Formats: sequence, C-alpha cells, structure tokens
Amino acid sequence: MSWFNKKELSTEALNVAEQCRQEAEALYRSGSHHCAEAVLESIRKKFTPELPESMVQLVSGFGGGSGSGCLCGAVSGGTVVLGLALKDDKKGITRMTKELHVWFKEKYGVTCCKTIRQTHKGACPILTGQVAGKIAELLENR
Repeated sequence: MSWFNKKELSTEALNVAEQCRQEAEALYRSGSHHCAEAVLESIRKKFTPELPESMVQLVSGFGGGSGSGCLCGAVSGGTVVLGLALKDDKKGITRMTKELHVWFKEKYGVTCCKTIRQTHKGACPILTGQVAGKIAELLENR
C-alpha cells in the first residue's frame, strides 16, 4: 500500500485484484488486446459490466505509448477506466490517478513506454496485469 491510502484490503478485494491482473496479462499475451485495451477490458468486466465491450475501442490508440512511445499505454488505459468507473467523482479520479502514477513510477522508475521497453525488456504483459490489479485494488479500497 502506498502512503495515499493505508486501509487494508480484504481477501475478497485481493482476489478481485488478482483476477483482474491475470485477465489483463492473458489478454495482452493472447495478442487480442494491447496494454491499454487489456487493462480497460479486465476492469470493465469486474467494475462496470454495464458498459459495452465496444468501450475498449476508446483506448485503441494508446498502445505503445500512444504511438509515440511517451506515456505507458497500460497507465493511460487505467486512467480512462478510473474515469469510467468513478463517473462524476472528479476528486476520486484525480486521487486514484495520482496514486496509480506514483505507484507505477516506484515500480518502474518512469511512466515512459519507450524507456520501460528499453530498461525492462519483455515486461509489458506483466506490467499490464499489474496495472489492472492496482486499479482493482484502488477501486475496491475507495
């Protein structure tokens, strides 16, 4: 847990986070989804199942750092899904987005896709799953 929110997660919340982590990683590894799509889809299924699958198309341009190599697509997709899941809770969206970025930078040093691909070769499937798991934790712990 980071310094943002010290509440302990229940076993059920941890199980949901692990399910999202596994599903996002599997979607990425299958080749059917890139990082942002996999994060959005795994979280959508668990937290906003009323949203159609076609919502995944919202983040289709975010893979590979939005084509330019800048912000990690998993983090971008995660930011979008926080907005979808929290709807009008702008303070919650802002707080959780910040926590996601801080957590990610603690793990990988940067949020730059290009740098991560150079310094953590082959990590994209794993970090995609980890981002989905972290977002599930944040949503379960709100």
